[in-house]
Amino acid sequence: MVISKVFENLVSIFKRISDIVGVQWAPTDIPMNRRLQTLAATGWICLVLFGEAFCIYVLIALVYSSYWWLAIVYCVWMMNDIDISNKGGRRSEWVRNWSWWSYYRDYFPIKLVKTVDLDPSRNYLFAVFPHGVISCGAFGAFATNALGFSKIFPGMTSSLITLRGHFLVPFFRDLVLALGGTASSEESILYNLDCKRNKGNCSVLIVGGAAEALDSHPGEYKVILNRRKGFVRVAMKSGAPLVPVVSFGETDVFRPFNNPEDGILRKIQEKIRQWTGISPMFPIGRGMFQYTFGVIPLRAPVTTVVGAPMEVQKNLDPTPEEIEAVHAEFKKRLIDLFETEKSKYLPNQQNVHLTIT
Repeated sequence: MVISKVFENLVSIFKRISDIVGVQWAPTDIPMNRRLQTLAATGWICLVLFGEAFCIYVLIALVYSSYWWLAIVYCVWMMNDIDISNKGGRRSEWVRNWSWWSYYRDYFPIKLVKTVDLDPSRNYLFAVFPHGVISCGAFGAFATNALGFSKIFPGMTSSLITLRGHFLVPFFRDLVLALGGTASSEESILYNLDCKRNKGNCSVLIVGGAAEALDSHPGEYKVILNRRKGFVRVAMKSGAPLVPVVSFGETDVFRPFNNPEDGILRKIQEKIRQWTGISPMFPIGRGMFQYTFGVIPLRAPVTTVVGAPMEVQKNLDPTPEEIEAVHAEFKKRLIDLFETEKSKYLPNQQNVHLTIT
């Protein structure tokens, strides 16, 4: 009786503190399916934020253990395998089909929508906007099979393009490769788009990259495109059609700190991004057992809409004027896709517009 009374008092005190702080706790009667979805989202964000550091720690631990020879063998193999990210990667359908990704998909949920069919005898360069804080929608749609990409687009496979630095991290690189990741270099993209080597390949590039992540705020769609013209040049060199892609809801899954362009925080973020290539974002979402704060993304729906392909004439040595003309046409098509589709996926669509910088 005494222990029970003490426990009740502790619970009461805990609830009072929570009310004062403003913490909203998750109910205790949540169905197991939703708990697994939360666990999947938690595992994913931990992988993104801490995966590389953990893998480096594992390698160092191996070096200082009785299994040091395994670390040596792996490093030698890795050095010989280092260029695979520029040569089409090494995808694993088994990894892309993990149940983990299905729970991750249903957590938000994430949906993949097509507007037209794609020809499986050709290759395409998908240009995705916006980046968001960590590109939850693009990951689910193009780095896993959870959304049924190959069923929605029969005969097609997707390869998500990411920073080359990820392929230099031991063990972590193998997971990125297994998910279909390839390096964000001209050599890599041209390799993937070469119809002589493969067909039905969709190389997926998040054009705004790390810089665009700094402009990700709920309800806003500010994308970097005006100064991004390299992807157009690559498309022209390969002759692959450019496909505009918009992830509606991508900017709503986190609530980052306010970082105006002329603020101190933004200047620090920009400096770190210039040094490392990674935007130092602070993904404010929710926790595992409460909804008030944490790094787990919010349960906000994300719908990734794939637009109609834009034909690009093959030109191995395009002039700046030719690149500019294709870029201008793509920009127009991206805006048209956003304005045409936003009413289906944004609740306050009248006040939401695509801001291009």
